[in-house]
Amino acid sequence: MIDVSYLYCGKGSQSVAHRYGVHSEDSGGLQEKLYQVPTSASLRCPIIVWNITRTCNLRCIHCYSDSEAKCYPGELTTREAKEVIDDLASFQVPAILFSGGEPLLRRDLFQLATYARWMGLRTTLSTNGTLITEAMARAIKHAGFSYVGISLDGMAEVHDRFRGVPGAFEKTVSGIRNLVAVGQKTGLRLTLTPYTIDQIDRLFDFIEREGIRRVCFYHLVPSGRGREIFSIDIEKTRRGIDRILERTDILLRRGYPLEVLTVDNHADGPYIYLKLKEENDPRAEEVYERIRWNGGGLYSSGVGIACIDSQGNVHPDQFWTEYNLGNVRERKFSEIWTDASEPLLQKLRNRRSSIYGRCRACRFFEACGGALRVRAKKVTGDPWHSDPACYLTNEEINVFGE
Repeated sequence: MIDVSYLYCGKGSQSVAHRYGVHSEDSGGLQEKLYQVPTSASLRCPIIVWNITRTCNLRCIHCYSDSEAKCYPGELTTREAKEVIDDLASFQVPAILFSGGEPLLRRDLFQLATYARWMGLRTTLSTNGTLITEAMARAIKHAGFSYVGISLDGMAEVHDRFRGVPGAFEKTVSGIRNLVAVGQKTGLRLTLTPYTIDQIDRLFDFIEREGIRRVCFYHLVPSGRGREIFSIDIEKTRRGIDRILERTDILLRRGYPLEVLTVDNHADGPYIYLKLKEENDPRAEEVYERIRWNGGGLYSSGVGIACIDSQGNVHPDQFWTEYNLGNVRERKFSEIWTDASEPLLQKLRNRRSSIYGRCRACRFFEACGGALRVRAKKVTGDPWHSDPACYLTNEEINVFGE
């Protein structure tokens, strides 16, 4: 994740220590134990994206798990899931993100979330929001989720087209309002595509109007049905990031308490540094040191991020589902994750020696780390090729030709 609020605007949060190795003055001394400054970003335990079910009530055109409204046999039982939670707690992972499919369709979700909290784990929820009635919002709050991220890809027409179900927008907005009403920390998740980038201004207007305090902009990864709509428009991506920076800065300068992040393209970090340099911002070099400490992709997939799918298979991240590291029914997650003989994990944890081309020659390699290896794999067939979604110019990165 690239913290726009902190890097570009200087606004801290409780998560700054974990992401950038510094305590934030804006956190008011409220740093959670789980977000103490690690001695090195490379030593982080992974945040777990747990696709607790593949079943979903929508059919989103960019769904990375290719989920549908049907039952998928073989999902982990409640007992098996609790055994996984026991291991994750013992392994001291920072957090579990319950995702799907649509996780609210899993009948024991609240039981599992409550158990995870009882075991000392931080829990978050990723949902499409359409099922969140007033009663459901209270149940979510009671289960102790520290944060709920709701997918919203634009205003009504655009959102409904992306979600594949008419009326999804109205239900999602109702779900957001129900969560806000019960005091649940809630934010938005938007996938950046050539279609949704045009919705950025309207989304920021919506955020302010509805009292939302957090938004994450995800760069599209061509996984699952996302392959069908994936395209690369470098200029439009840059315009979209520029608009995110501008609107974030405007709101924060007005005193609106907003956390803005971008996800799944670590080139955003160097881009922010270049923008600060262009603007003669005195924070520029400090920001660059912070993104270098973070390492971008160097410490993401296979290091700081892991995925467990509904069948118990473990993956380097939630998009790399065709590669199984092991299954939690056969070995504990902690054993799978620390297996020094696993070839893909070995390379992901020492990617400097494997990545080639434009990414490897880039002057920002230590800050970006070659971004998302799975996107390179999906687009080029080679996980060690340059990330095709990088929008920085050759001049900006001091690379001339492959």
